[in-house]
Amino acid sequence: MTVAFAPESLVDALIEAVPDAAARRGDIRVVRAPGRVNLIGEHTDYNLGFVLPAAIDLEIRIAYLPDDAREVTLRRLDTGESDSFDLDGIGPKQGRWLDYVAGTAWALAEAGHRLTGLQGVVASSLPPNAGLSSSAAIELASAWAMLDDAALGMDRLELARLCQRAENGYVGVMGGILDQFAESCGVAGSALLLDCRSLEWRPVPLPADVAVVVCHTGSERRLGTSEYNTRRAQCDAAVVELARLDPAVHSLRDATPELLEAARGRLSEVGYRRARHVVGEDRRVGEAVAAFEADDLDAIRTLFAASHESLRDDFEVSSPELDAMVDIAMHVPGVIAARMTGAGFGGCTVNLVRPDAVQALRDAVVERYPSRTGLTPMVLPVAVTDGAGRLT
Repeated sequence: MTVAFAPESLVDALIEAVPDAAARRGDIRVVRAPGRVNLIGEHTDYNLGFVLPAAIDLEIRIAYLPDDAREVTLRRLDTGESDSFDLDGIGPKQGRWLDYVAGTAWALAEAGHRLTGLQGVVASSLPPNAGLSSSAAIELASAWAMLDDAALGMDRLELARLCQRAENGYVGVMGGILDQFAESCGVAGSALLLDCRSLEWRPVPLPADVAVVVCHTGSERRLGTSEYNTRRAQCDAAVVELARLDPAVHSLRDATPELLEAARGRLSEVGYRRARHVVGEDRRVGEAVAAFEADDLDAIRTLFAASHESLRDDFEVSSPELDAMVDIAMHVPGVIAARMTGAGFGGCTVNLVRPDAVQALRDAVVERYPSRTGLTPMVLPVAVTDGAGRLT
């Protein structure tokens, strides 16, 4: 943790931005929300399948002073820009970073929760546009800041669902619940197996002798509402055709490989490949959980490789930069597994690495990656941490 990211430093930054806060220093609060890395189970959440994410210690923090005025004002410490909205007149999205906060307020108010105005500062150790879900982190952190103390006793999964509602219904990105769930319900040292239909979940402890390393390609994740929603529409279209053969199919989670092959002639080639990825990825999640629980790292290596290939070839959300990063990592002794993580179109890879090989991975990426892509990477060892909450 950098000094500037420590709670006391954030309190000082708030007082500098809002001088009146000095007289109420004892009333200032700090909340945090982690980023997330998805170990396996990509683009399965909105198909009501299975995912295996983990919360990580790259995060967003907000130091804030509750305010009786019905206004939320936040200043970003990285850019210095300040923005605000009225809790009694949120209005439509404006195409700005504060939309994620305003959308969260909209979703919480819609659900009947009482909200508090505030003045605050926002700090982040999450690389922007990296695919580590800084959007869900600002949603969760702002929810913890705006809700009154009584409401914070709500179920963490319910809070995740409300933040997902903000992203779907207000911001307009039709993502599943993976990001908000992982960042709200995170358990230190464990990945989280989530059934995205029933919303049943459980922690899956990760091996103590395996480090998690995120490698940022330096290519910003350019998911975009259009590309993401197109993939979702392609999956929904495949469900319609599969249901003509088997009415029990309500999402791609219900499809079997055999049914998919039987319906191939009904599907466009693109629709078939999108569905093949989701059907296969759901099964890989279950196999990965079994492999983690059996400490079968060879199986994990195979499953990560198959997931990346499917995302690259069938779902077409990888990129030359992501492919290069995975290739470099897999040639480093001590790297157990590597794949792209997140929605794709740039961003990061997730790597499982023997602790004594982390430096070798860093050296290999720094040496080889720029010459292959012309970009500057970041190698970020991370700890798997607890979900969002208030810091003392």
